[in-house]
Amino acid sequence: MHRDPYLNNAALMARRRAALPAGLGQAHEIFIERAENAEVWDVEGRRYIDFAGGIAVLNTGHRHPGVSAAVRAQLERYTHTCFQVLAYEPYVELCERLNALAPGAFAKKSFLMTTGAEAVENAIKVARAYTKRSAVIAFGGGFHGRTMMGLALTGKVQPYKAGFGPFPAEVFHARFPNALLGVSIDDAMASIEAIFQHDVEPARVAAIILEPVQGEGGFHVAPLDFVRRLHALCKRHGILLIADEVQTGAGRTGTWLACEHWDGIAPDLITMAKSLAGGFPLSAIIGRAEVMDAPAPGGLGGTYAGNPLACAAALAVIEAFDREQLLERSRALGERLGAGLRAIAAKHAVIGDVRGIGAMVAIELFRDGDPHQPDGALAKAIVTAAAQAGLILLSCGPSGNVIRVLVPLTASDALIDEGLAILARVFDAALA
Repeated sequence: MHRDPYLNNAALMARRRAALPAGLGQAHEIFIERAENAEVWDVEGRRYIDFAGGIAVLNTGHRHPGVSAAVRAQLERYTHTCFQVLAYEPYVELCERLNALAPGAFAKKSFLMTTGAEAVENAIKVARAYTKRSAVIAFGGGFHGRTMMGLALTGKVQPYKAGFGPFPAEVFHARFPNALLGVSIDDAMASIEAIFQHDVEPARVAAIILEPVQGEGGFHVAPLDFVRRLHALCKRHGILLIADEVQTGAGRTGTWLACEHWDGIAPDLITMAKSLAGGFPLSAIIGRAEVMDAPAPGGLGGTYAGNPLACAAALAVIEAFDREQLLERSRALGERLGAGLRAIAAKHAVIGDVRGIGAMVAIELFRDGDPHQPDGALAKAIVTAAAQAGLILLSCGPSGNVIRVLVPLTASDALIDEGLAILARVFDAALA
């Protein structure tokens, strides 16, 4: 293939810097020309293994054949009417499927938006409308989007919240349990009681929002006993429990939703986005029918919300999970990734933890193996060196010292092993 010598990563980065604001970050100075499943090729023809998946958007891989076919077919029928003006059946079918897939032995309803932040915003709107309360409790280290309410809920200042305040009022942050850093479940529950004592009475709290696995916060899994106690607290005070499944949903943790790991505890509201539509912009809010019916007609919706192309893509994603047994694949992939990462950790004491659930797996780096000395600089160097060697990774965590894996579930074992081998070589070279 003939390539324009002037269409290279460096030249495109120069154009990008001239045309786009500095606040729009970019993990890698790479421009993509094409992608297939879990591989991408840049404008200079270099091949990369994609362990980032568009930040958890591509559980079914780049350009999944079923998703592509469904979108092409829908493109020939209609692309937009605004569902609130002229409705279409794929929106309804998708909500029916999501209601059936969500846990909980109670009637459910769903509606669709476009982004994860919109899903979170609307979950808060629904919770406030139902409870007639205003306050919300979130957790330190949590990430819930870049809109103003999403930022208010997010428990990380740099780089998300710095310089953008003030934020919506009556949002409070409790501690998230983290045994590695000495934050026990008792500590986390006590921090909620402290909010009740010092900031807002429980009778004014509409909802507590929780990521079953903190995404940007470092892939920390909410302990089951913590979820049980949190659920009991919510029931005691009439507070709704919201599971933010924007990053965990659509099979990443080995179940369709991560809250299915909660031993029968069902949240009142669930948010989804990212991998729901296989790369097309779509989000969903799923919840108890009586809760979802609280907002008045016209109180919910959006011009592009539930776009027909995205609905067709999401239905194809659900079909792909059934046909290709991707939930089972997610669990097997998690075991393979975990074993490979533990083998690397056995050689390098800087890897202080290997953790995750299903195929949502990460490693955390510490200086001298000390959990109180996070090594964000090393994590950044590893991610950069891995990209130079052909493996795309992302870091996360409050100190940027966690390297996460969000590879498409459709990746072959051979490709996973190739990616792990690259990562092993990068660690060996960096720590030689």
